[in-house]
Amino acid sequence: MNTVWGLLVVITFFNGCIIKQQWWTYAKSQITGNASIPSRPEVINIGSILTLDTIIGKVAKIGLEAAVENVNNDPTILKGTKLKLIVHDSNFSGFLSIMEAFQSLETESVAIIGPQTSVLAHMISHVVNKLQVPLLSFTATDPTLSSLQYPFFVRTTHSDAFQMAAIADIVGYYEWKQVVAIYIDDDHGRNGITFLADQLATKRCKISHKAPIKPDARRADIREVLLQIALMESRVIVVHTYANWGLDVLQAAHDLHMMDRGYVWITTNWLSTVIDISSWVNPTKFFSSMQGVITLRSYIKNSPLKRKFATEWKNMTTLGLSTYSLYAYDTIWLLARALDNFFNHGGSVSFSKDPERNDSRGGFLNLDSLRIFNEGNSLLNNILQVKMNGTTGPVEFTSDKNLISPAFEVINVIGTGFRRVGYWSNSSRLSTTLPETLPNRTSSPKPLRNVIWPGETLKKPRGWVFPHNGNQLKIGVPKHVNFKEFVDQVKGTDMYEGYCIDVFTSAVNLLPYAVPYKFYPYGDGYHDPDATHLVSLISAGVYDAVVGDIAIITNRTQMADFTQPYTESGLVVVAPVRRLNSGTWAFLRPFTAKLWCVTGLFFIVVGAIVWILEHRINDEFRGPPKQQIITTLWFSFSTLYFSHKQNMMSSLGRLVLIMWLLVVLIISSSYTASLTSILTVQKLSSPIEGISSLMSIKDPIGYQQNSFVRNYLVDELGISETRLVPLNLPEDYEKALNDGPNNGGVAAVVDERPYIELFLSTRCQFSIVGQQFTKNGWGFAFPRDSPLAVDISSAILKLSENGELQRIHDKWLTRSACSSQGAKTAVDRLELKSFKGLFFICGLACCIALFIYLGLTIHQYAKHKPDLLEPSTRSLKPGRLKTFISFVDEKQESVKARTQKRLEEARSRASLDGNDLSVNGSRSSRRVSVSDTP
Repeated sequence: MNTVWGLLVVITFFNGCIIKQQWWTYAKSQITGNASIPSRPEVINIGSILTLDTIIGKVAKIGLEAAVENVNNDPTILKGTKLKLIVHDSNFSGFLSIMEAFQSLETESVAIIGPQTSVLAHMISHVVNKLQVPLLSFTATDPTLSSLQYPFFVRTTHSDAFQMAAIADIVGYYEWKQVVAIYIDDDHGRNGITFLADQLATKRCKISHKAPIKPDARRADIREVLLQIALMESRVIVVHTYANWGLDVLQAAHDLHMMDRGYVWITTNWLSTVIDISSWVNPTKFFSSMQGVITLRSYIKNSPLKRKFATEWKNMTTLGLSTYSLYAYDTIWLLARALDNFFNHGGSVSFSKDPERNDSRGGFLNLDSLRIFNEGNSLLNNILQVKMNGTTGPVEFTSDKNLISPAFEVINVIGTGFRRVGYWSNSSRLSTTLPETLPNRTSSPKPLRNVIWPGETLKKPRGWVFPHNGNQLKIGVPKHVNFKEFVDQVKGTDMYEGYCIDVFTSAVNLLPYAVPYKFYPYGDGYHDPDATHLVSLISAGVYDAVVGDIAIITNRTQMADFTQPYTESGLVVVAPVRRLNSGTWAFLRPFTAKLWCVTGLFFIVVGAIVWILEHRINDEFRGPPKQQIITTLWFSFSTLYFSHKQNMMSSLGRLVLIMWLLVVLIISSSYTASLTSILTVQKLSSPIEGISSLMSIKDPIGYQQNSFVRNYLVDELGISETRLVPLNLPEDYEKALNDGPNNGGVAAVVDERPYIELFLSTRCQFSIVGQQFTKNGWGFAFPRDSPLAVDISSAILKLSENGELQRIHDKWLTRSACSSQGAKTAVDRLELKSFKGLFFICGLACCIALFIYLGLTIHQYAKHKPDLLEPSTRSLKPGRLKTFISFVDEKQESVKARTQKRLEEARSRASLDGNDLSVNGSRSSRRVSVSDTP
């Protein structure tokens, strides 16, 4: 209802302005005989709506009047046109005061500066939209005023959206998860806190409780709100109010001992404004109720303009200079420069009647005389296009009508003053360096300096306590029918015991505060309960936490927050095993069958290659075929013991032997080590070697009923559901494994390691086979973003460090009936892939030696058997091949001797042929000479 009356008052204000303007225009036209309006009027009236009974209203009025005076005295702007500021007091006391202020206003205005509150800005914006008059405000910081709904609203300060982003970054930096928001329940407070909630959500934080204060609240009302907050667990409190109410909140909190150690108080910039303006009246009393509070203050770079205005300010008032004074001063200059540009481009001031209002029903408010500012859009565009340097730094608007470069100082109130602990800007976020020196950075090595918190402590508050409302935590625990060593109800009582219970109670005992709780069983007592459904009951509000053997898996983490794992877990395969450390053929187990075959083949191949390389030059590798075969095999296998007696005559033979002896050395050493391990350590074996071999067969697989194992085997590993057999008790595990897949049992059981280790502690005929194929842990589940989960996690780490966690494990889970055994023989057997590289190198050396030998032999054959080659023939005929093989089989010395003998015979024939040729030549010459004689 107050909003409607306010609208009527605003309309009255504009009616008076328009009627006066019309009369003034008519009078001037009659005097000058010219109906046209000058392009640069002598006086431009500017309306202003402030709340003068507040400290912000007082300093804003001084800043506005100082700016108007400086603009009017500056000949470089507006060129003779003077600004006239008409200030009206909204009085903050209700409708009647506002009405009196507006009804007294009967002058024209091309723009309105104000109002001081976002509530009035929402109301007046509807009117200025209709009449197209720009509305400039340096105090209405509600982010929703920037929406497209208010095109003529121009904010000349920074929106609360940036303040809320800064507060969210502070909360996130200190790793708090919940805050309590105290705010005035109006447009300013509600919309600001909504933006804070959105910013906190990006940090995985939330507002755990909203505490609105009535706009007309008294101190008793504020005290009642704070008493409710004191009963809650969150100790991080954000205060977003007006200055008067904010000081009452801090004073009431001080009286209720809510400014003691453990609390965190963060305020928006209203507190820094109060400190800047009036803190020096009585510093001791003033600061006593706000020790350790963190507040924000708009960051304004120190500049000559700012220093000059600060000097002028001291001569105008005894009040302190605040950022609102600077923004008020710059707002007038912003409007003056926009008007100057407006007139430079031929703009003029004129009004016209609203064409949508054709009736004459105006009543005592004279609504039918409303006029629209014809050039309002043009002036608005000039305002948004201004770029200048003011006392607050560069003044320029972004595309969404926000001032550029929003930045804040982070202030810690301490003693009779404050200390700056850092800065926040939209580009660099939290930092200890000036915002202008960190362009486009998202983090800083040290975001904030040390803060002195309430209670005069440097230690960061935890940010929450267990609520003092007397309620106990409802903790759900699974009602097991098997593996009761983990969780079990004590008969005849409502108490529980077991490994998981002891870990939880020990962790709670380490907390620095008391946590009352009570266990509630979940399950029918006949079947193990579904742990995933139990965790889901936390988000449903049934339980406050879940304690038990709860594995931390993906779908459960989407329902709740888990603590630090207190024991490692993962899925393993258990199967029947048999002893392997005795038997007739135990010596064959170190190598797989494939490795045995390849090794034996290499013995034969290397012996054959050595025989080829040595046959033509080494007498030890010659003789009858039977003898050569025996010699070759003996040589090859005797290298296994390095007892070969044959000497290598060729370089290629030595190369092959060296490589082979390296292979033999490594193979024999590995065999010896593996056989020793098998006969002394590895004692069990199973046809199932792990999850891979289990997937490759079609035998049934057992799993614990109602566990996540079934879904994992089906969804992740693709095992058919028809193969899965649910088992309940450890006795069921034992019977199914003993029966085997052929007698209605299972080939193996897949379950979590802690269960299997407990199962195997008294059943030595089974063992874990293969490796663990998932890795997770067990933890306690709490609601999302629960601070108790963080503290319990820290306590679990302490239990691990001091050895208490291991003691609890030994108490409940250690058994001595069976020693630690494992069926790892199949996995630990040496396989061919372990020696592939070695065999490859040896084989490559053999091939290279054989290739070189073949080339040399062919060359010798061509050199020592030239009479057997036919150049016109491209391939050897069978007869030639047989001759070549005979050549290769022949000893090299015999070939050389035969060749030498052939050369000598060739020289003898050549010498004889030469002698005959010389004798015959002499005879021929004689005959010629005789015949030529006349």
